[in-house]
Amino acid sequence: MESLRGQVAIVTGAARGIGFGIATVLRGEGADVVVADLDEPGARTAAARLDGAGEHAFGIGVDVTREADTARMAADAVSRWGRIDVLAANAGIYPHVPLADLQVADFDQIMAVNVRGALLAIQACLPQMTSQGYGRIVLTSSITGSVVGQPGYAHYGATKAAMLGLMRSAALEVAAAGITINAVLPGNIQTPGFADLGPEHRRRMLAAIPLGKFGEPEDVGWAVRFLASRQARYITGQTLIIDGGQVLPESAE
Repeated sequence: MESLRGQVAIVTGAARGIGFGIATVLRGEGADVVVADLDEPGARTAAARLDGAGEHAFGIGVDVTREADTARMAADAVSRWGRIDVLAANAGIYPHVPLADLQVADFDQIMAVNVRGALLAIQACLPQMTSQGYGRIVLTSSITGSVVGQPGYAHYGATKAAMLGLMRSAALEVAAAGITINAVLPGNIQTPGFADLGPEHRRRMLAAIPLGKFGEPEDVGWAVRFLASRQARYITGQTLIIDGGQVLPESAE
């Protein structure tokens, strides 16, 4: 694939985990990267890990539920590098809450971060991408909600399915401007949150993966890198599952 050198990528929720994996791959492929995260110190630390000199990466504190924050994020990218080529809308939360205990406030919060956050990030980047006649937008959805279900994650699954509805309709609206919108659907990826899981839960998770290992954040990053490439120009409104084959078995053995 053609190098991303000279292109500018924004990755939300990029201070750690899957977001940092995406940012790492895009920077390694030559892109200048905006590391956006609610945790501003974490975003700055992550950007320094990508480029200690600060020439090709910078960190910024962004609350993706706030329109002013996402607008500032896009404006800072344009002010610094003059364009926005790639948006990886990855910011998200995934609290475990049993259905019987799920409160309206819980549901509203996760919808605000996962769905409204993706929408606001897209809207913030669209004017610059439209003026360029080029853009690649990749949403981080999940197999949970979009393909499978998981107890305790009804609200999370609802947001990840909603993101795909947003993606498909938005893809139609921006296609004429030379912009594509796709989504990646990760399965079980090793992130800092894995430290909170007990060994039995990890064992059950691993047993469900035909490839016999958990994914790494960079595995998602490479999927995003493909969808963010010029070579993916004829792909829009589509999803790519990164799960080690987890959704393939017809039934448990």
